[in-house]
Amino acid sequence: MENRIAKYINVNGSLMDLEHPRVMGILNVTPDSFYAGSRKQSEEDILQRARQIIDEGGEIIDIGAYSSRPDAQNIPTEEEVARLKKALTLLNKEIPEAVISVDTFRSDIAKMCVEEHGVAIINDISAGNMDDRMMPVVAKLGVPYVMMHMKGTPQNMQKNPEYDNVVKEVMYYFSEKVQKMRDLGAKDIIIDPGFGFGKTVEHNYILMDKLEEFQIFDLPILVGISRKSMIYRLLGNTPEDALNGTTVLNTISLMKGANILRVHDVKEACEAVKIYCKLIINS
Repeated sequence: MENRIAKYINVNGSLMDLEHPRVMGILNVTPDSFYAGSRKQSEEDILQRARQIIDEGGEIIDIGAYSSRPDAQNIPTEEEVARLKKALTLLNKEIPEAVISVDTFRSDIAKMCVEEHGVAIINDISAGNMDDRMMPVVAKLGVPYVMMHMKGTPQNMQKNPEYDNVVKEVMYYFSEKVQKMRDLGAKDIIIDPGFGFGKTVEHNYILMDKLEEFQIFDLPILVGISRKSMIYRLLGNTPEDALNGTTVLNTISLMKGANILRVHDVKEACEAVKIYCKLIINS
């Protein structure tokens, strides 16, 4: 196995070393995310899930208030804001030390979350394509920015996605997006190939097979494949039955250079990281 190049991001004024892979736990404050186990709406459930993520070893809590599953409803900004304010106010009060990421493609919401609630990371499924103000706003805010590849929007992304060469097209996409963020003065950029976002099952596995090639950008790589259809459709089951497949692919992702795993099942992902680190130390 090749040695990793040390990568750091500035999280609330402290450097987080991503040479040691980190686990980002998913907290969806939505009623319609694809995996029922991730949906938390009451204050009690939100707080319980956040504490579970931390107790099981997760180091980042990624809060989403807009479901980005295929064919998801396009909710208005006001509804996304209300959901986020409820969760962020609660977590700031009860777990002020938590590192919070917010999953949003709307620049006004990103600005509100960072300035009013101290959110540490912005995670954008569209890399600025759904709001052309997002990149300049995040660059000015100075927080780490996760830019994901998605073809289309959540409402149409899975309607017959086509590529001549999915790896080359996704890499070209990042070459343009990364340069734009650097031109804006951004320093902490994380790339996410966007498994399941505008891709067939075959596209997803081609990307997984070539994941190590994305290290050419010398940037942290986030992988989010937790319980997704690329696993359960291949196996002929459901998201609820896709934990073992998720763990296998998370382990493969680590071996191919992933620095952050975005997951529903934090404990299992942390175990995969521990095993991977032991292999690296002993290799």
